[in-house]
Amino acid sequence: MATVPGPLIWEMVKKNNSFLVKEFGRGTASVQFSKESNNLYNLNSYKHSGLANKKTVTIQPEGKSQSVLLATTKTKKQNKPVALFHKSLMKKEFRRMVNAVSNQVADNYYRPDLKHAALSRLSAVHRSLKVAKSGVKRRNRQAVKVTGRK
Repeated sequence: MATVPGPLIWEMVKKNNSFLVKEFGRGTASVQFSKESNNLYNLNSYKHSGLANKKTVTIQPEGKSQSVLLATTKTKKQNKPVALFHKSLMKKEFRRMVNAVSNQVADNYYRPDLKHAALSRLSAVHRSLKVAKSGVKRRNRQAVKVTGRK
């Protein structure tokens, strides 16, 4: 089976697909976003498209634990959806996750143009996984107004 080139796929799906979200910006200018799973910035552009590119990067939270899933597509498995992704689960501290993502995306010559987008997505996902500290809140130490007795 012959594969279809990415620019041709992009020309077919850029104006109308099931992942497209159109919103109005300032004045009459509209902004287009995309809900694709492999789109790091959620922008409707060829560079970030998970449909049109053979090499894509996905960073998303995994399960209820504090782990992050990094998935990259295998270029030779495009017609086998089950074996399409190379997934790696990251459970370590944030600096190790940053090193792993930058090594996998940029230093490995996979998609060096997506390094900044992948790191910003990792930062946002990691920030969303943090749980707020619970406990007794401290009282305000400012002077409390005391009402006089009668």
